[in-house]
Amino acid sequence: MDDLEAEHDQLEALLAALSPADWKSPSAAAGWTVADVVLHLAQTEEQVPATLAGENAVDGWRAYGDTVDAAMAAMVASEDPGSAFDRWRAARRASVAALRAADPAVPVRWVAGTLKPRTLATTRLAEHWAHAQDVAVPLGADYPDTVRLRHIAWLGHSTLPYAFRLAGQPPTAVRADLTGPDGEAWSFGDPAAASVISGPAGAFCRVGAQRLAPAASGLATTGPDAGRALSLLRNYAAV
Repeated sequence: MDDLEAEHDQLEALLAALSPADWKSPSAAAGWTVADVVLHLAQTEEQVPATLAGENAVDGWRAYGDTVDAAMAAMVASEDPGSAFDRWRAARRASVAALRAADPAVPVRWVAGTLKPRTLATTRLAEHWAHAQDVAVPLGADYPDTVRLRHIAWLGHSTLPYAFRLAGQPPTAVRADLTGPDGEAWSFGDPAAASVISGPAGAFCRVGAQRLAPAASGLATTGPDAGRALSLLRNYAAV
């Protein structure tokens, strides 16, 4: 929860420094301006307290499209992004407060399944980090990687079975041996796994966020299934 709030803080500092022209400029999310990206984050953060309260409001996305991506695009298109920053600032604080107050042992409904609050917080951290790239990269703004990437790397690795099933393929054991932004050694998965993805955690997380192509990532793959796992890696749900 603390790291989610810290990621929010880092993004808020970036957004607070933007000019009016920056807000209207294209983001790295296809078809969205910077303001549209922040509107999307506001809309999804607003759903967190509701779903934690058992309202299942998060399932409302299905009224907007048959897939998560199509629904999110339609939700953004349905609203004026002019007040997105203020709206997101309020929503992100309400979201963290609700996550901190939630029973950590009780799973809640979120998009494609059920998650415990700590895992939901991890998915929110991953989404904010990914969309921060969509804002910062086109603007040439500074948004340095931090040790919070460990949460995102854990999420990407732990959901590899989901990614395999989504592709209609049987899951397989894959280990990730990663280097954090300050030189930390992070390892996820069975130490005896024959298939290994290794390299910078930032690259691993960007591949999982589909902000970086596996072939351009500099990540090494060894063993029979590591290359396939890297091609399927994802940090977010799809339906």
